[in-house]
Amino acid sequence: MPIEILMPALSPTMEKGNLAKWLKKEGDKVAPGDVIAEIETDKATMEVEAIDEGTLAKILVPEGTQDVPVNQLIAVLAADGEDVSAAASGAGSAPKAEAPKEAPKAEAPKPEVPKAEAPAPAPAAPAAPAAAATAGGNRVFASPLARRLAKEKGIDVAAVKGSGPKGRVVAADVASAKPGAAPAASAPAPAAAKTATAAPATAAPAAATPSAAAVLEQAKAYYEPGTYEEVPLDAMRRVIAQRMTEARQTVPTFYLTVDCDVDALMKLREELNKSAPEVNGKPAYKLSVNDFVIKAYALAFQQVPEANMVWGGDRYLKLKHSDIGVAVAIDGGKGLLTPIIRKAETKTLSAISNETRDLATRARNKKLAPNEYQGGSSAISNLGMFGMKHFTAIINPPHATILAVGTSEQRAVVKGGQLAVATQMTVTISCDHRVMDGAMGAQLLSAFKAIIEKPMSMLV
Repeated sequence: MPIEILMPALSPTMEKGNLAKWLKKEGDKVAPGDVIAEIETDKATMEVEAIDEGTLAKILVPEGTQDVPVNQLIAVLAADGEDVSAAASGAGSAPKAEAPKEAPKAEAPKPEVPKAEAPAPAPAAPAAPAAAATAGGNRVFASPLARRLAKEKGIDVAAVKGSGPKGRVVAADVASAKPGAAPAASAPAPAAAKTATAAPATAAPAAATPSAAAVLEQAKAYYEPGTYEEVPLDAMRRVIAQRMTEARQTVPTFYLTVDCDVDALMKLREELNKSAPEVNGKPAYKLSVNDFVIKAYALAFQQVPEANMVWGGDRYLKLKHSDIGVAVAIDGGKGLLTPIIRKAETKTLSAISNETRDLATRARNKKLAPNEYQGGSSAISNLGMFGMKHFTAIINPPHATILAVGTSEQRAVVKGGQLAVATQMTVTISCDHRVMDGAMGAQLLSAFKAIIEKPMSMLV
């Protein structure tokens, strides 16, 4: 029986992707683990590995195709011993025979019962047999990244409940799984798959916004033809626009601002950089102000653990470690990514510095894996290098906070009743009022200020 190759969900939030390139062509032999295609998401370009063995009978979605929905049939694999031409000819009619053409027919009875909303949830129904088929077979559906992470953590991927389409195991499922999980845990997967599949179905109508075409026409009406150039949004910019709009509309945010004296930090940073040992003729590290900010913010969450929470709808998720995201702008104004320094409270300043540089470089090249930029306790947006004194940042759900960091500059201050000059840095924290109130936000920011102004405490 031919094996269907579906558009994979390379992250829990992925809905569509661009099929950038096929690395195998029709008629090629394929073995499990072989890289068969490259998929572009809004955040990165990732390789897709084959799960089964066979011959690539037919490619249904050509390379270069954009916005391919997750779980769409993109190719067919003929199993060993199977007639490749027969599998290919059968695949030709598969896309046309799928639900899209049945859906309009299913709408015919709706006019007879205009007020009956029962048909609305119907689109979620096909997910049930699909998920059951996945769970009932011997194969375990998991993304290549999820399999790789499971292997690294020593986890049997069959023991992990999948939250992706049709119960597919994605990287986030493996990241939250514990080593040694009982394989029996995979039995309830169909129910989990139903829930995961049904959620987007109900969320879709709420996400509907005014027509993009209407907005475009309205904008163009203000300008003379020939005085502007239309620049289409890429996938990353579309996602940023959607998520930031959602955050502004749904997250009740308040802001707290404080000035931090960083003279001691600047002096310590200079001393540490001067004393850095050389490796292969280069300093082993070069600390930046942002490295100190990351460490201080991570330690502040440990001092105020009640603030180390994220929004979970009807509950909070209280995190044990301080996983701090660092906003990185993509060259050319194409968007930004927020790679995460995991367990930042446990790492040295030099380790944070080197890890941040590596993640930032790969972020700009869109080479990060989803587990490197998803999740986390909070994030830091630093515009100090652009001379910005003060700004506010938009929370990136499910985070409940984000820290906006301004430039470090000499200012006139009053100390002990006398006018003096001090190097100060203004920071503003945006807080989700559903998760914390003003007092807790103030405690967190006060803890950060105390640590950043006594930087030696970060070395012990």
